[in-house]
Amino acid sequence: MTKKPIIGISGSIIKDQGGIFPGYRRAYVNNDYIRAVNNNGGIALILPTSPAEMAKQIIDAVDGLILSGGQDVSPFNYGEEIQQKCGAIFPERDKFEFALLEAAEEKKIPILGICRGAQIIDVYRGGSLYQDISYRGEHTLRHFQLQDPPMPTHKIKIAENSLLNKIMQKNSVIVNSFHHQLVKSVPASLQITGTTSDGVVEAFEDSNFEFFLGVQFHPEMLIDSVESANMVFQRMVEAAK
Repeated sequence: MTKKPIIGISGSIIKDQGGIFPGYRRAYVNNDYIRAVNNNGGIALILPTSPAEMAKQIIDAVDGLILSGGQDVSPFNYGEEIQQKCGAIFPERDKFEFALLEAAEEKKIPILGICRGAQIIDVYRGGSLYQDISYRGEHTLRHFQLQDPPMPTHKIKIAENSLLNKIMQKNSVIVNSFHHQLVKSVPASLQITGTTSDGVVEAFEDSNFEFFLGVQFHPEMLIDSVESANMVFQRMVEAAK
């Protein structure tokens, strides 16, 4: 049997809100990430938030890295104070994921950032975020949909000949959206390859890697409703082999 590549998925912490262990902290990843990897030829491995010095050895054990969604990225990482509408932050996770990124880039393995994960990549590379959509100060579509996760709600335009264009084989696609923060500035080391009609950055890449992609939408939630969403994970797994 052909050995399947192991795709590490960064995890988070959730606190029990009830039951027999209220307030108990649990490491987790939403199951859609697991299904998206396993169903498309890889083996999913949850990477719980850990001390940053463990990141290099963790990356040595995987063939690809997915940075998952979750809390807001701490504004201190891009030189700002926390504003009124910033959500909950998790600085320990930020630090760990920065270290994962550093090790993954050094190893040149495939990297996929989803929602918060894309924002982590942007900030790690020197970019910045709007701490809330309202701070953008211009017309902006709804980017936190009220519909079920598998239902696409807004269109993104995809740059010609980009990695995302080659994966989805389309110049535009309708996707889901669950973010209240936006990418504000993108460093020169990343190429913007997906935007909405209101000009919000929805995807970027680093062409120096075989597979390096950040997306603001959630393709893992679309694998049962948008076939091209599966292609993101198929392409990543292929690059990880």
